[in-house]
Amino acid sequence: MRPRIGLALGSGGARGLCHIGVLQELSERHTLPDVVAGSSIGALVGAGYAAGRLDNLDRWARGLTRVTFARLWDLNLGSGGLVQGRALERLFSDLDMPDRIEDLSLPFIAVATVLVTGSERWFREGSLFDAVRASIALPGIVSPHFVDGRWLLDGGLVNPIPVSAVRSQDAQVIIAVNPNARLDGVIWRSPTQPEQRGNLIEGDNEPTGFFAVLPDQIKYSLSNLSFPVKGPAPPSYMQVLTSSIEIMVDHIQRSRLAGDPPHVLLNGTLGAMSIFDFHRAAFAIDEGRNLVRRSGDFIDALTDPEA
Repeated sequence: MRPRIGLALGSGGARGLCHIGVLQELSERHTLPDVVAGSSIGALVGAGYAAGRLDNLDRWARGLTRVTFARLWDLNLGSGGLVQGRALERLFSDLDMPDRIEDLSLPFIAVATVLVTGSERWFREGSLFDAVRASIALPGIVSPHFVDGRWLLDGGLVNPIPVSAVRSQDAQVIIAVNPNARLDGVIWRSPTQPEQRGNLIEGDNEPTGFFAVLPDQIKYSLSNLSFPVKGPAPPSYMQVLTSSIEIMVDHIQRSRLAGDPPHVLLNGTLGAMSIFDFHRAAFAIDEGRNLVRRSGDFIDALTDPEA
């Protein structure tokens, strides 16, 4: 009898689009997960898969450009973030997503963080939109989401790769996906200092990348936060904010994985890709497929009932 397979999809912004490729490749190998849990972008992709909308999500992601991604930003500096995140409502409508978690085809958990206490909130039932919207509320970027009398933030702050959530559903083999693997130990790459630059790809940390497509109001506000300095040009406001979050998440996920390791850990080599590079969806999705292919024999050995 085949073991019960659980899939834990980690946070990572645009890098997390690799989850689409992971799920596509697992499906083609007939290694379908029986339970899925996700944090942040992992919650969005996991919900799309559990709802049977993965192909539609793939088309949406591949259709994003810098311009169309910028149009998703509904600026509201009084919302607790730069944007309110209403684009997710439109995406849910366009994908025809179910209203409730109970309507999904398999058990699904979205992880969020309770702002007041810093504790985890696992969404296992109730509004699917609320679950995913809370899980993607990246601090300083996307506003917190109010559910059941509590303000909630991104699940990656407390459980970036929710192995524990999958394990709670009696999964016998757990496959975890980490879009944020830092095999070279580098979190931020300087666009101006060659010794720190590394293997940058188009859009990463560059003025022509994420910042260039922001609405004019945001660019004006953020540009006024900088002051003339002597010496090397410092990182931008957005680079400091996102890199700080990534440093924190990196330490948390290392600690949690050490204490609660999965059977298979797929480490995405997407470190040169910014968390805002949604226009590079095809690159991330292809990497997701490659992650499964590279570990295919090991996954087959763990999940084959005849092995």
